[in-house]
Amino acid sequence: MSYERKYAEALSRVIGEELTIDQIEALIEKPKHEAHGDLAFPCFQLAKAYRKAPVMIATDIANDLNDELFTKVEAAGPYVNVFLSRDVVSKEIINTVLEEKSEYATHEARNETIVTDFSSPNIAKPFSMGHLRSTVIGNAINQIARKNGYDVVGVNHLGDWGTQFGKLMVAYKKWGDEEAVRANPIAELLKLYVHFHEEAKTQPELEDEGRAWFKKLEDGDAEATELWQWFRDESLKEFQKVYDLLGVKFESFNGEAFYNDKMGRVVEMLEAKNLLVESEGAMVVSLEEENLPPCLIKKKDGATLYATRDLAAAIYRYETYNFVQANYVVGGEQALHFKQLFSVLRKLGYDFVDGMHHVPFGLILQEGKKMSTRKGRIVLLEEVLKEAIEKAQANIEQKNPDLANAEDVARMVGVGAVVFHDLKNERINNIEFDLDSMLKFEGETGPYVQYTNARANSLLRKGNYDGSPFTGADDDYSWGVVTMLNAFPHVITRAHERREPSIISRYVLDLAQAFNKYYGHVRVLEEDAGKQSRLALVKAVTLVLTEGLRLLGVEAPEEM
Repeated sequence: MSYERKYAEALSRVIGEELTIDQIEALIEKPKHEAHGDLAFPCFQLAKAYRKAPVMIATDIANDLNDELFTKVEAAGPYVNVFLSRDVVSKEIINTVLEEKSEYATHEARNETIVTDFSSPNIAKPFSMGHLRSTVIGNAINQIARKNGYDVVGVNHLGDWGTQFGKLMVAYKKWGDEEAVRANPIAELLKLYVHFHEEAKTQPELEDEGRAWFKKLEDGDAEATELWQWFRDESLKEFQKVYDLLGVKFESFNGEAFYNDKMGRVVEMLEAKNLLVESEGAMVVSLEEENLPPCLIKKKDGATLYATRDLAAAIYRYETYNFVQANYVVGGEQALHFKQLFSVLRKLGYDFVDGMHHVPFGLILQEGKKMSTRKGRIVLLEEVLKEAIEKAQANIEQKNPDLANAEDVARMVGVGAVVFHDLKNERINNIEFDLDSMLKFEGETGPYVQYTNARANSLLRKGNYDGSPFTGADDDYSWGVVTMLNAFPHVITRAHERREPSIISRYVLDLAQAFNKYYGHVRVLEEDAGKQSRLALVKAVTLVLTEGLRLLGVEAPEEM
């Protein structure tokens, strides 16, 4: 039970029936300044019922409020401020963390499912830096949802269909080399695709050949299907290397192709509800009432579009997973598409659309410009991660040359730095990409939090922490850590409700700073009766820092 709740219950005994405990709890605030206490209750809402000024009501309540949880109760204008008993509260919080370990702040299972659509690279195209944000934001949103008690389905809606596959087949049959593709699939397939477009400038008939091969694929031709499956399988093997580095997993790899046989039903449903209208030869759903442009369902030639496929995917996912929430972690430029998608689903009578959310995010910038190419080529995410690992290894060799598992730690620090840098910013903001600054061990970086955790683990080893409980403390530095640990459950809830991983990133930074203040002022390893209790506080910090980082998709080495 939160201390806000306990304060609300104590207030309820004094206030009576004018407000329910829930109403009281909703009004409780945290004072801006520590000198004003730990929790505050504003008395404005009681003025009418009590027929008194809020200042007088606050004084009366402060005089009547008596609970062993509070060391001091005072009226400050119209507020009733309470100071929690540091000794009692710190013991409760830290020993709860020690007992529950990584399960601290984990909600009970809800038996409800959240589906998150994220990452979704295009087959036979490089996994570029452009996919980083969707991948790490989506992964963190899923981890946070799990922590909040939900079952989670991560969907990688692969771009594995379209005319480009016909062009790729033509290019492979004319200029491809099977061994070269097997040895380096993405690079070779991209080279073939680029070669096709170069040749098509002087041989426009190649475009017709590409369309013809895609038609073969659509019609189920054996050779076209075999080539498509091969391109897809080889691409996924390459993508998996990046996912393994990032520690990202999916429950479904159903891409665009999976919905080919499910779109006809969507068109039939739209026709049955008289929602399809003709517009310049194409079939659309009018969204005039919603102040949106019409949603294109079928082109003039009868071909279905992205919207048709996404409608089919939404219906399939609901019927398969019975989700209470569905998230689409896709760039902000797709905002109109999702407004149209959700509006059409609503017109079809699907209530589940109320739980569907477009989760947009900003761009990755380098020196203020969109990060798209390096020396005229695509910036590959795998290359960036490997470069981050190499730089981290160089840092480690300089700081701790005798570290036993230096390669593993360099991977955790290098990849963690890239992921944390992305997630420390509110997702809607653009982020500036600079490997050197994000790998620093000081400042608002992933390595700073990891290093703080490693330092805390080092204290536990040096002090031979024996698993003793925390026996209490009332100094300001211990209390600063305790209040941060107490905030973790609330942070978990808020990050989930707002689909905002940066709330957890900011929290672990603040906890790391509170711990470093504690470490700088308290002689943790002093040989006295309180040493094991102080180490218990240190242990609680390592548990919460490790769990907070895990939710972001960042590992926490115990030595650095």
